Amino acid sequence: MPLVPGLLITNAVRDLMAGHLVSGLSKGAEAFLTAFAIALTSFVASAAFGIIFNAPRRMLLHGGFVGMIGWIIYIVLEYAADAVPATLAATIAVGVISQLFSRMFRAPVIIFSVAGIIPLVPGGLAYNAMRNFVQNDYGAAMEMAAKALMLSGAIAIGLVLSEVLNQMIRRLPESLRAKP
Repeated sequence: MPLVPGLLITNAVRDLMAGHLVSGLSKGAEAFLTAFAIALTSFVASAAFGIIFNAPRRMLLHGGFVGMIGWIIYIVLEYAADAVPATLAATIAVGVISQLFSRMFRAPVIIFSVAGIIPLVPGGLAYNAMRNFVQNDYGAAMEMAAKALMLSGAIAIGLVLSEVLNQMIRRLPESLRAKP
């Protein structure tokens, strides 16, 4: 299953423009439901990791929301560009939202940031790299390991950049800050 229902959206618009309302609306509904299922499963996965890490129950939904937003940003940007800048942008967004939720709900920022980056961690890629090493396919293993390392670095850099952004906002004079 493709992660972004791009072909469904394209065909739905094409059918609607051609005047085939039933076909266009059904393809549009299928595209919407596919995108909704992707968002929902990333929400559930992030909230489930909050349970594993013993996050407070009242923060599980917020942690799931942060993970869902991060995954949606990643999927949309990865569809248009490479996975590394998509991971960096998604992690920056996760970090900024985590900082905001930390202040809003008076909870440690780590609750939200860990739940938010879990969908972005390249665990499957790292596993496949190690599997290829064991199978003596060193070319593919090195390629996958390098990609996993770049994605992990993008996550680390994104979290640091979001913290720097947060510190810059905190140091702004009160008159320049946006009022919530």
